Amino acid sequence: MPGRGLGEGTKSCGRLAYRCLQELRQGLLVWQQEEPSEFDLAYADFLSLDISMLRLFETFLETAPQLTLVLAIMLQSGRAEYYQWFGICTSFLGISWALLDYHRALRTCLPSKPLLGLGSSVIYFLWNLLLLWPRVLAVALFSALFPSYVALHFLGLWLVLLLWVWLQGTDFMPDPSSEWLYRVTVATILYFSWFNVAEGHTLGRATIHFAFLLTDSILLVVTWMTHSSWLPSGIPLQLWLPVGCGCFFLGLALRLVYYRWLHPSCCWKPDPDQVDGARSLLSPEGYQLPQNRRMTRLAQNFFPKAKDEAASPVKGEVNGVL
Repeated sequence: MPGRGLGEGTKSCGRLAYRCLQELRQGLLVWQQEEPSEFDLAYADFLSLDISMLRLFETFLETAPQLTLVLAIMLQSGRAEYYQWFGICTSFLGISWALLDYHRALRTCLPSKPLLGLGSSVIYFLWNLLLLWPRVLAVALFSALFPSYVALHFLGLWLVLLLWVWLQGTDFMPDPSSEWLYRVTVATILYFSWFNVAEGHTLGRATIHFAFLLTDSILLVVTWMTHSSWLPSGIPLQLWLPVGCGCFFLGLALRLVYYRWLHPSCCWKPDPDQVDGARSLLSPEGYQLPQNRRMTRLAQNFFPKAKDEAASPVKGEVNGVL
C-alpha cells in the first residue's frame, strides 16, 4: 500500500505544484489589473478547480497511506512523541479539509446548485473526519499486528474496488491509458472514503460502499481482538474500541443530519429569473470563456439532479485541458 501510494502520489504532487504555480501567476495577473477581464477571472477559476481535484488525489495517494503507516508503527513500537501525535492530528484534519474543499469546488461548477453555507461546511467536515478516523485506525491496528499481510489486504480490496469502478463504465480521461490511471486513483480513494465516479443516483452505490468498508473494518478489528487484547503501547482495547465506535456513530449521525436537513438541495429554491440555473459561458466581448469540463463532469455525476447540461467543449480544449 505505501509503495503504490507514494509512487502515484509523487506524480500527483508534481502536477499539483505545477498547477499551484500557474494559479499564483494568474492570481498576480488578475491582481495587477484594475478591472480584470472575464476571461482572466474564468481562467483563474479553471485553475482553482484543477488544484482542488489534484489536492484530493495527492491526499489519498500519499497522505492517507503515510498516515496509516505512521500510526501502525507507533502502535507497534508503543512509543510516540508529542510532535508525532500532532502530525497525525493535522494529517486527519488535512484529509477532511481536502474532502470539503473538493465538495465545495464541485458546487461552483453547477450554478443550479447553491454553495455550501458555513454550518453545512462544518458538519460536512466533521462527519468526514469522524468516519475517516475509525477506518484508518482499523487498518493501522491490523498493520501493527500483521505487518506482512497488510499489503495483501490492501491489494485484495483494491482489486475489488478497481473492478467496481471499471464496471461503472467511467469515461473521464481522453485516452484509455489515462482512464485506467484515473480508475487506479479512484480505487485507492475508495479504500478510505467515498468517491462517486458514475452518473445516476448515488444513494445505492454510496450505501454499498459504506457497508463494504464497514464490514472490512469490523473484520480487521475482530482479527486483532482474537490475537491480542492489548495494544503494544499498553493501552487496552477496552479504551480504544469505544473511542473508535463513538467516532463512527457520531460521524454517521452527522452524515444523516447533513443529507436530511443541511444539504443545500433540501432547503434551496431556484431563482425564477434564472433560466435552468445556467450561467453564460460567453464573455461580454462574445468569445468563449474557459470551463473546467473535468470538474463539471464529476459534479454532474455527484449531483444527479443538476439541471444544467455540460457545456459544449471549447475549441482547442480536450476534456477540460486548454
